[in-house]
Amino acid sequence: MPLSAYRIMWLIVMFDLPTKTKLDRKRANGFRKGLLQDGFSHMQHSVYLRHCASRENAELHIKRVKSFLPPKGTVSIIRITDKQFGLIESFYGHASIPPPLEHHQLEMF
Repeated sequence: MPLSAYRIMWLIVMFDLPTKTKLDRKRANGFRKGLLQDGFSHMQHSVYLRHCASRENAELHIKRVKSFLPPKGTVSIIRITDKQFGLIESFYGHASIPPPLEHHQLEMF
């Protein structure tokens, strides 16, 4: 099946977790570490993203994120297509930041 910008998915995980107590900080750090171990990249403070080759692959990673959700706080998971991701505009002050490098999946015969 050829690569399609409408089948390739990006997952964006945004969260606001409590950090007032030592236990809350430990849980928040554990959640961040879980995201990194599952292949997510740090995009901004409390915003992580991951490239997925298909909707099915995205569902797998969503299940993994759900498996290590902390008991308190807010976590949101957004699924967008590669085409939609390519339309994101990022700025640092007034200067535009180029989008991240495209991920290409290799096809093996």
